[in-house]
Amino acid sequence: SKRVAWIGVGVMGRHMCGHLMSAGHEAAVFSRTAAKCAPLVERGATLASSPREAAEQADVVFTMVGAPSDVEEVILGPAGVLAGLKPGGLLIDMTTSTPALAQTVAAWAAVQGVAAVDAPVSGGDVGAQAASLSIMCGGTDEAMA
Repeated sequence: SKRVAWIGVGVMGRHMCGHLMSAGHEAAVFSRTAAKCAPLVERGATLASSPREAAEQADVVFTMVGAPSDVEEVILGPAGVLAGLKPGGLLIDMTTSTPALAQTVAAWAAVQGVAAVDAPVSGGDVGAQAASLSIMCGGTDEAMA
């Protein structure tokens, strides 16, 4: 199993991370509102104090935050995912964002030896709970492998 980090455990992210934990993956979690992490921590997830700290513990990092400005902060910021994810890691941004930001994130990730996948979802909180989301993925052949 992979060590995963999940950044953004709101209405959808909480369930999506929970499904990965149910499949046997260890998880580190971060949310700006730490209380949102409680259900996952109760199931064995590690609570991180920043996206960077969560990423330092992970092979694969998922982000599922509210808006493009949040993506910039949690991935590219000084305490963001790319400040902690090791070369060879995989970053999967599931936020509905902008193509230009996805390209920027992928470029910065590549400089650090990290593969990045843009993977927005469709299906809402019901799909997240039922594990029936549609996920549209984009990235390099290596990132998608």
